[in-house]
Amino acid sequence: MRRNILITGASSGLGAGMAREFAKRNYNLALCARRIDRLEELKRELQASSPGIKVWVRELDVTDHDQVFEVFDAFHNDMGFVDRVIVNAGIGSGAPIGKGKFSENKRTVETNFLAALAQSEAAMEIFRGQRSGHLIIVSSMSAMRGLRGSMTAYSASKVGVAAMAEGIRADVLRNRAIKVSTIYPGYIRTELNENTAPGKTPFIIDAVKGCQLLTTAIEKEPNTAYVPWWPWRPVGFLMKRLPLSWVVKVS
Repeated sequence: MRRNILITGASSGLGAGMAREFAKRNYNLALCARRIDRLEELKRELQASSPGIKVWVRELDVTDHDQVFEVFDAFHNDMGFVDRVIVNAGIGSGAPIGKGKFSENKRTVETNFLAALAQSEAAMEIFRGQRSGHLIIVSSMSAMRGLRGSMTAYSASKVGVAAMAEGIRADVLRNRAIKVSTIYPGYIRTELNENTAPGKTPFIIDAVKGCQLLTTAIEKEPNTAYVPWWPWRPVGFLMKRLPLSWVVKVS
């Protein structure tokens, strides 16, 4: 039974929501993000609602790659054994390519892909040493296809992390004690999209329901999971196969 979970990007959104759900299920939690004040507040909340668990928090900017390894190793020392790492930290900003916003798109790719690579490296070093563990990469339904406008760099970064997760999974196929899951969340209402105009995000669900479904999916340790399964698995199937002109109309 996996009991110790490390979650990045845990100060808000899906990271904080998953922490609440795992706490209800009596998991010990190592939580990191840039906003340490929010993490401390979340720690107090979780320990009050689930007094039987242990919670550790540390400040972490995942784009500081050296710090990623330092923080993961420190959590490993705290817990003694890290059962599961959820690579969740990311940003949703971006701009159309060629519109003079290279720095914004660069920041998106560096945060969502290069930082995820650093987190995965740090996690897998721990798991290889333990000879056991479960790595979860949070991608997006945006990874199903290249998307236009402000979503181009974001979708590209999410394609990248999905391919990386598959490569890691292929590398450990013969080691049944190490699992690698790729999670494709659909539209879940968080701080990243709370200001989106009504009607622009079809099939959106609230954060509580979304994080319940994410937690349930992760506990099953699948190779891949669409969350929620309906309608996103069939939507993903169609997105990969429809002509680009059709995808543009709905993206």
